[in-house]
Amino acid sequence: MARSTIAKSLITAAGVAGGLVLLTAAGAGFVMARVARTVITPVRKRPQNQSIRAVDDEAGTVTLKDTPDSAVPGRYGLWFDDDTGYARIGGVIEKRDGTVTRDVQRVAFGELRPTTRARLSGYYYLEPEELGLSANSVMIETELGEAPAWHFPAEGIDDGRWVIQVHGWGATRQEGLRAVPVFHREGFTCLLASYRNDGDAPPSADRRYGLGGTEWRDIDAAIRFAQENGARSIVLMGWSMGGAVVLQTITRSSASELIRGIILDSPVIDWIDTLEYQARLLRLPDPITQGALRLIESTWSGPITGLGAPIDLASMNFVARASDLALPMLILHSDDDGFVPSTASRALARARSDIVTLVPFATALHTKLWNYDEERWTNAIADWLGDTVG
Repeated sequence: MARSTIAKSLITAAGVAGGLVLLTAAGAGFVMARVARTVITPVRKRPQNQSIRAVDDEAGTVTLKDTPDSAVPGRYGLWFDDDTGYARIGGVIEKRDGTVTRDVQRVAFGELRPTTRARLSGYYYLEPEELGLSANSVMIETELGEAPAWHFPAEGIDDGRWVIQVHGWGATRQEGLRAVPVFHREGFTCLLASYRNDGDAPPSADRRYGLGGTEWRDIDAAIRFAQENGARSIVLMGWSMGGAVVLQTITRSSASELIRGIILDSPVIDWIDTLEYQARLLRLPDPITQGALRLIESTWSGPITGLGAPIDLASMNFVARASDLALPMLILHSDDDGFVPSTASRALARARSDIVTLVPFATALHTKLWNYDEERWTNAIADWLGDTVG
């Protein structure tokens, strides 16, 4: 789930609210509908919210506008010229005069040059081949049709241990490529699944996100695919909204007996907590926020939101539903996450300390924990796998 994507859309809604001053009843209704639709509508074009100030080909550096994303240590992907170019960038070399200069590791395509149309990404890898591992593309039969997935078979003796990765809001399977090496080293077959309305898998009739309430069926299909192809135990990993999808899957799947544990990176544990947090950051009036939530949950609001069926947000609060959980769980979350607050992750870890292992970060932002500190992130997963699922 990309903070820049949904936050930019909500900022637009907030601007509309400000323009209406104290809001007439009709104006309030319009803004509520706008906010509700923003949450559940997939966004294909990512906001270009970064600028490239200078490029030094001889030194192998790029200078960016100083922002929280550009200033954080680690290695990242840099999209530029409206996503027609892509480069991998490394650590911070210098910060001064409102700019950040970083190492350029590789320009994958496009001409890296100054532009105001750029954005930073945690993806880093774009294609399976970049990992140097055996991989193939497969199709998973879902109730909506065939959904593509990337399959990385375990090397050597295959003992039937699989990991199925589930990407987040506004993301794709590319999000999980950086996690494949650690699972591969630990002897797991890895499957990176797609799900309805993500731009890869077949869309639903309403072409709206179910925030986990519908997408879990596609991950259930991925579990059946894994079982048919030799999986005897499965770990599910969810990124951001993918965490909400995973939590729905383990509590609703008919094949849950195969699942041995779950790993969650920057997860949505409670949708209401997450959406209220976003609204507070954007200073949306509370009545607007609550009205938008009611629209998402209501049976009568389909013509307004475009949803084919209401979303039961209360059932997606897994702090309140902590007693429904039984599987061992690893949660990795940064306290400075500007999209999904770590409060629910911490609350769930307190409520279910018997099954939840929380690895907190302080300054890694949203779904960029691997990018910020790959060694700590990787070791946390490897250790948990060894201690929990063998």
